[in-house]
Order: sequence, then C-alpha cells, then structure tokens
Amino acid sequence: MSRLRRFFASLLLLAAAYLASAQASSYTYLRAGEAANIAAHPHPGFALMGGGTDLDQAFQFLCDRANGGDMLVLRARGDDEYNAYLRGICRLNSVATLIIPDRKAAADPFVADTIKHAAAIFIAGGDQANYINFWMNTPVQTALNEAIKRGVPIGGTSAGLAVLGEYAYSAEGDEPDDPNLDSKTALADPFGPRINLARGFLDIPILKGIITDTHFARRDRMGRLLTFLARLNETSKTDSTSRIHGIGVQERAAVLLEPDGKAHVVGYGPAYFIDTNRASGALQKGKPLTYGPFIVQKVSPGADFYIKSWAGDAISYKLTVESGKIHSSQTANEIY
Repeated sequence: MSRLRRFFASLLLLAAAYLASAQASSYTYLRAGEAANIAAHPHPGFALMGGGTDLDQAFQFLCDRANGGDMLVLRARGDDEYNAYLRGICRLNSVATLIIPDRKAAADPFVADTIKHAAAIFIAGGDQANYINFWMNTPVQTALNEAIKRGVPIGGTSAGLAVLGEYAYSAEGDEPDDPNLDSKTALADPFGPRINLARGFLDIPILKGIITDTHFARRDRMGRLLTFLARLNETSKTDSTSRIHGIGVQERAAVLLEPDGKAHVVGYGPAYFIDTNRASGALQKGKPLTYGPFIVQKVSPGADFYIKSWAGDAISYKLTVESGKIHSSQTANEIY
C-alpha cells in the first residue's frame, strides 16, 4: 500500500473512531447565544417553582443572579424549548440545554464539565425518577453540589423542584399509566409500594431537613405530603430540633429563596410551609395514616417567609389525619 493510501486509510479509521465515540455518548447538548462561555460571578439563590405554565419572574430571579453569564437547563427527556424562552426574557451570554437520559451520559466528562462552567442552573420538569435513577451517585450529582457550593443559583420546576430538598419523593413506584401518586392512595398506607423517598441528591444547606412537593392544591397533594412527612419523621428517629418539614408550591407559583432563609412567594398561587414539631402517631404497614397535628402556614404571592425561624406573613392552621382522613382547624374543614 502506498504512503498516500495508508494516509487516507488512517484518516478513515480516525473518522470512524470519532463517529463511534460520538454515538457511544448519549447526551444531547443544544446551545443558543455566544459560542464560548464567559467568566461570570454568580450570586446564590434558589427558585422553587410549582409547575404548570412557566413563570417569568422566577426565571428572571435566576438570570439576574447569573450576572450575565451562561445558563444551563438540565433534563432527562425533552428538547431545547427553554433556550428561546430564556433568551427572550433574560440578558445572558448563552442558554444551553443538556439532556442526560441515562447513567452512561451522566458519566461522560463533557457533562460534568458543562455543569462546572454554568453561571445558573435550572432543572426542568418531567419525571424525578429519571433524575434519581440516572444522575444520583454519578459525576452529575457531584458537579451540581460543587456548583451549589460555589454560589451558582439553581432552580427547578415540577420534577425539578421535587429533587431540590434534602428529601425527595422519587416517584420510582409510579406506574406508566398512572404517574401521579394521589393523596387518597398515600394516606391509605404510608408504607405503600409507591411511596419511595430518596435523600441527599442535592446538598442545599437552607433546604436541609425539608421535602418539597409541586402542583400542590391543583392536584390535591396535601395528603401525600403529610404522609411523606409522617413516614420520614417516624423512620428517621428525629428529635424536636431536627424534624423534617415540608414545602408545597402551587402551580404557576414559586418560592424565591435566599441562602439566609428568606423566602418570597411570587406568581399566581400560594406556598404551604408545614411544621411537624408537634406531630406524632403510629404508622402501620397496610393501615390508613393517623398522625398530627401538622401546623400549616399558607403564604400568598407577595408575602415573605423565613425558613430558619419557620415564621412569616402567613395564614396558620392545623391539619390532623385520622384513619386516612384529613381534618382541618379552618372553617368548613378547608385543607388549602
């Protein structure tokens, strides 16, 4: 074989190796804006979005803290629909969507490096079971927690919010034709096969000891969040100073949270902050839940709440669960 032929044969082999490598990597990266990242100086903050139609004010909170840098949207399924939306409402160097659909993609060095250079991070909605199954205990989890330590602002909507707290409903027991665990099912058996709870995916200090839920009143999820809280507090052996608390966020609403614990509710619905310090009961597998009282503080849009003192501008009431039924101290036994 002549030198020229050998040269072209080598080029073909290199090209084939490159294509094989590209095909082996299953992530998708889609970018809008400038081709190269800039060195920005982000400011920390957390946007807890309840799902439904996207809320400009919550995204602007993240964009402002990115300080003109590069914003990264993370998801396990879907497309780059957020790129154009965020470019339209925010002044950023770029917006990119990184789709990480399996653990192989989560282990790719490009994925962790991309997260490392983001000035703001948003976790999209979808199925939080994918985030737990595909990203937990991988370089993605490590890179996200390193970003949080650096002060990179982070937010999530729906499934993306579900994984922001120390504890998360992992949705691993959900069925394809019935993806939403309802309150009635959860209250009927706090140890039911669909109640799977994860811990420690993200390490956000101000959300320690907290589990979140989304689409809250819209999908009647109070009962299931109370069940999660009862289950966590009874099985975690917590004392009165380290009880697990809950935050439920309504659709088209968001809690904009500062690192010092000041939370500001925005949007078109309230957020619910649930205190379990005085709650107790006996949990039995296969038996309806009996537990309480839970102290609920309902915070309307425009009002503030303080996580560290667990107090704020709120309507306060009690909820008690007896044999799987919720009873409220509010007039007409209102739950929300």
